[in-house]
Amino acid sequence: MRIKIAPSILSADFSCLGKELKKVEAAGADMIHVDVMDGQFVPNITIGPVVIKDLKGSTKLPLDVHLMIENPEKLIDSFVKAGSDMITVHIETISKSKIKIQKSKLAARGIRFGISLNPGTPLSKIKNVLKFADFALIMTVNPGFAGQEFIESVLSKIKRLRSMFKGDISVDGGINERTAKIAVAAGANILVAGSYVFGSGNYRKAIRRLRCEG
Repeated sequence: MRIKIAPSILSADFSCLGKELKKVEAAGADMIHVDVMDGQFVPNITIGPVVIKDLKGSTKLPLDVHLMIENPEKLIDSFVKAGSDMITVHIETISKSKIKIQKSKLAARGIRFGISLNPGTPLSKIKNVLKFADFALIMTVNPGFAGQEFIESVLSKIKRLRSMFKGDISVDGGINERTAKIAVAAGANILVAGSYVFGSGNYRKAIRRLRCEG
């Protein structure tokens, strides 16, 4: 499967987000990863639908909106109306019945639906809902803050997920040139990278290195 790169704006310069998005788009990114945090599910607060709406006008790339929030079903519609192209919810925050409902609603609007789980959450928690997912996202750090180190024990979870799921598998957290290789070898094909891309001196080179292209 083609390796896709999703720079996470959590590590971008928020004083000029529009310019940052244009730069990573020109550098070869495949999508923009937007971490939405509510200060409850994770110990941090980031952005809401109003910012998504502004970001939508700054790039042609799909907006991959990762809802790290409690009761995501209450806000999904607002994020979709703002311009989200992909919505990811955490299995720790939503029931199977609500996942089924949201999948149906999002599919009708052409929005891709993803299900995520934290490093400490067993894969069995999402096994019965994978049929509703267009993609799966495995956290490779404990969510909440940028710049954490990749948790290598999660690699076995990626391998097991790949054996049962044929769709896109995204990994988020601690992704750099080294960890990208081992995550891809385990079965991931979407690499969410914040600090590695936005902290580099050359976005194009950073993205190519994540794809093992140079």
